[in-house]
Amino acid sequence: MSLLSPSFDMPAMGDYAYDWALVDVETSGLVARRDRVLSVAVITIGPDGEQTGEFSTLLDPGCDPGPVEVHGLTAERLQGAPTFDQVAGRIGAMLQDRILVAHNAQFDYDFLAHEFARARMWLPVSQRLCTLALNRQVDPPTDDMKLGTLAAHYGVPQQRAHDAWDDTRVLAGILRASLREAARLDLPLPLVTCPPRAESQFTPKPPKTPCAYRNPGRMAPGGPLRQGMKVAITGETAHARAELVGQAVSAGLNLMGSVSRHTSVLVTNEPASGSAKARRALAEGVPVIDEPTFLRLLADVRPGTAHETTAVKGAPAAEPEAERAGSVEPVSTTASAAPAPETAALPAPAPGAPVPAPRRPKPAAGAAGKPLAGRRVLVLGGAHADAVAARASVVELGGSAAVNLSASVTDVVLLPEGQGDRRMKRITALGLPVHDPHWLASPAAADRNAVALRPWEPHVMPRGGVIDLPMPHGGPAPEWYVTAGWAPRSDCGIDVVAFLLDEDEQVTFDEDFVFYGAPESPAGTVRLLTGGPAEQTIALDLASLPPATRKIVIAAAVDGAATFGTVGAIQIGAAPGSSGAPLARATLDAATTERTMLLAEIYRRGPVWRLRAVGQGYDHGLDALARGYGVAIAD
Repeated sequence: MSLLSPSFDMPAMGDYAYDWALVDVETSGLVARRDRVLSVAVITIGPDGEQTGEFSTLLDPGCDPGPVEVHGLTAERLQGAPTFDQVAGRIGAMLQDRILVAHNAQFDYDFLAHEFARARMWLPVSQRLCTLALNRQVDPPTDDMKLGTLAAHYGVPQQRAHDAWDDTRVLAGILRASLREAARLDLPLPLVTCPPRAESQFTPKPPKTPCAYRNPGRMAPGGPLRQGMKVAITGETAHARAELVGQAVSAGLNLMGSVSRHTSVLVTNEPASGSAKARRALAEGVPVIDEPTFLRLLADVRPGTAHETTAVKGAPAAEPEAERAGSVEPVSTTASAAPAPETAALPAPAPGAPVPAPRRPKPAAGAAGKPLAGRRVLVLGGAHADAVAARASVVELGGSAAVNLSASVTDVVLLPEGQGDRRMKRITALGLPVHDPHWLASPAAADRNAVALRPWEPHVMPRGGVIDLPMPHGGPAPEWYVTAGWAPRSDCGIDVVAFLLDEDEQVTFDEDFVFYGAPESPAGTVRLLTGGPAEQTIALDLASLPPATRKIVIAAAVDGAATFGTVGAIQIGAAPGSSGAPLARATLDAATTERTMLLAEIYRRGPVWRLRAVGQGYDHGLDALARGYGVAIAD
């Protein structure tokens, strides 16, 4: 008997007809490399929409089951259940040659990958589909993207939340409805390729203790070492490398795995060895000393300056502010170095003031009276500069500039050659209002009654705009998700990265660079998540960041010879939690010849965290951008 009632009606889905394996796991925690799967459910569905198999079981994790109040799975209830390795073969057979589907699919995929690795097996999944990412593309008029919220929106009954079997049944209904919406909008599915991965390839290293001192800069010729200096070692050493590192760390030095312009000194007995670190030190003018000199200087390391330890909370959930006086600095389109740190002050909340929970904001102050307030406008066609100007006009008029067609788009502006866009056929079928460019010059008669405006819309941030991030009930700031999306492209790839910076605009150590090759910081506080070929997310646990981290810079780089002028606009959205609807959104499209772009900064300002939409581009590649922050990715 199929759980889908009525069934998928896949003939109407056309290119969306696949063999699906719908999965849900309940876990003992949120960290895949550490926590275990407590229960798993799998439903398989064929291209015709008929259910072809089902399996669910509790699992004995061999550890504490964690938050029983969430999943209801006590140790007593799990006693006698099979271990994962006992059912891995059956689960693998159901996943084989099917697309894995889950809500927040990377979470389920990572947990299954670790469980299969512990069972000394490969997870047989080559592609996955995240219904959360799919609904971010569809953009239904819901307050958030939680499974229960989407179930209510799509009319799918939910009986037992956080029960793997019931959640999978609900997931089936949500997938069905989401695919119908995607077909109506003619959206490409955000399928993610999942190459085989061994556990050692995706398990981060144990957290490194951050250096407690600020980097005082380079060592002066013949001068002493100072606490906080960034030291790199290369080549053969007379003493064991671990011994040298241990002594240096105990003395308050910061041992780095690479050399950059921020490196204080390189230690090597073979300066002419031609190693990558030696070449970089020569290129950057970094001082070089040998091992005996280093050991002698270790005996008298001078005191350093400790990192600032300002206690930081999330901001009260007041109306988001746009371009508060003094809070936005000019941003150039092309530059050769990282932007200067923000210097404007933000008034702290009154002591003891009540802090409400985060909620979706109303339009920004002043936007409500503008002619395009609450409207989402898609611009098609035109030269890059003309499209940029049109989207800027949309924002100035109080609207939101869309990057892709979605259910939230209310209007379309057609520039020259826009009629040839492949989306025009679908736009015509949907009956969306289509305007010429002159409409933006005088949109007062925007026929407000012609389009049903949503009661809540994300706060629209202009390029350079700043908002305070709200927090719930005076507790720790929640995990924030900053998602970057763009129009799907087949001629190039885009990589989203993050840098965790101290008060000197430097990474504290190499692992503070989060990118596709190292998608998680060692402590798991910052993670790179992939929701599809045209969407990547940086997840940040602000409450758990070390005090030395003052700013997180989120950037994007074009892979290959393409530029952001050919890629077009990048849209960013900031949401509390993985299933939250965005509280703020910005469209960044001023770049032309640039290959890397700073998308956003999340930074401490007094007792609060703030978000700034940057949109600053650079002609150089990701390697040069990383070196500017103290990381040499070539090493």
